[in-house]
Amino acid sequence: MPLPFDFDAQHFWEDSDYAAKAYTEPPPSDELIRRVEADLGYRLPDFYVALMRTRNGGVPVNTCFPTTEATGWADDHIAITSISGIGYEKSNSLCGELGSQFMIDMWEYPAIGVVVADCPSAGHDLVMLDYRTCGPTGEPAVVHVDQENDFHTTLLAPTFEAFVRGLLPDSAFED
Repeated sequence: MPLPFDFDAQHFWEDSDYAAKAYTEPPPSDELIRRVEADLGYRLPDFYVALMRTRNGGVPVNTCFPTTEATGWADDHIAITSISGIGYEKSNSLCGELGSQFMIDMWEYPAIGVVVADCPSAGHDLVMLDYRTCGPTGEPAVVHVDQENDFHTTLLAPTFEAFVRGLLPDSAFED
């Protein structure tokens, strides 16, 4: 599935040497996507796969998402530092050494899906694809999970596409 015509992937990602070096993997092949999905035990959302085909992991220009309840980060939003790429090479990629399974196994995040974005707290909160309602092959919701608040889960968006489209600049939340 290609990205919808009204989504501008060129201006979605921050262009920086740091982001490319720390987060971006080569474009994922169909074979790699199948392997990662098999290892994770979940089918990745079509929009996520299409976005990763434009740039496979990195730092978005807009990094804040509004919430209707307070989180450990702020009263009205969460922030992310990156979106994980599909692969094994970069440490924060889905199957990297600090990827989704690491966060579930070592940091004891709930086994409800796939960790797709990290937050500025260095592991104390993160963003996950939540497959509890849809099952491992369905369209997951996107949730924020706060380790510091007994792994409290906050619904962010009904789909990954809605999450990405809802990201706002930091300036939207400045006092």
